[in-house]
Amino acid sequence: MADSPRKRTDTTDGSKGQQTRERLLEAAAAILTEKGYSGTRLGDIAKRAELQAPAIYYYYDSREALIEDVVRRGQQSAQAHVENALAQLPDGTPFLERIRCAVEEHLRVVLNLSDFTTAAIRNMGQLPEAMRKQIRSDHKSYGELWQRLFEEAQSNGEIRGDVDVTAARLLIIGALNWSPEWWSTRVADIDDVVAAAIALTDGLIARP
Repeated sequence: MADSPRKRTDTTDGSKGQQTRERLLEAAAAILTEKGYSGTRLGDIAKRAELQAPAIYYYYDSREALIEDVVRRGQQSAQAHVENALAQLPDGTPFLERIRCAVEEHLRVVLNLSDFTTAAIRNMGQLPEAMRKQIRSDHKSYGELWQRLFEEAQSNGEIRGDVDVTAARLLIIGALNWSPEWWSTRVADIDDVVAAAIALTDGLIARP
């Protein structure tokens, strides 16, 4: 058998091993999204990835290590997507518009672009505490990005001074992260959902 239950070290881009590893991660993200942490089984992942279950140990030491990698990648994917979108905005873009851009891009990643991000969001609360500690630094980094956006907008007079920006940030991100639990194309077009999410920021606007 080509794959054996030992840790793989060859991850050269374009190699068969790297392609198999990516297929394995994608399968794990899909199963984790569908069945949750407690319902995710290596046998289901292997079947989705078209592998024999023992072959998983060629790439990961345990089920938990594989799931942790999926969740970590999901968080990193969302942050990278939002950061890239913000970097493409013209110089001098109002801070509130930057928040709206972040809202749109985060929502599109969660709903349409990344199974990894959806899996991470849906399962964060189900992960063992030890695993959450391992990935907390990534989670903290993304929260700090959002916090800066809100604080800068308020300092610039674009967000009302009586708004607690930390609470506003957590409420908005919480609403965005809950959307995979109810959204489907039967409920609404994704562009309409994005527009509604952006409208949530209107209550933050500082009026003359």
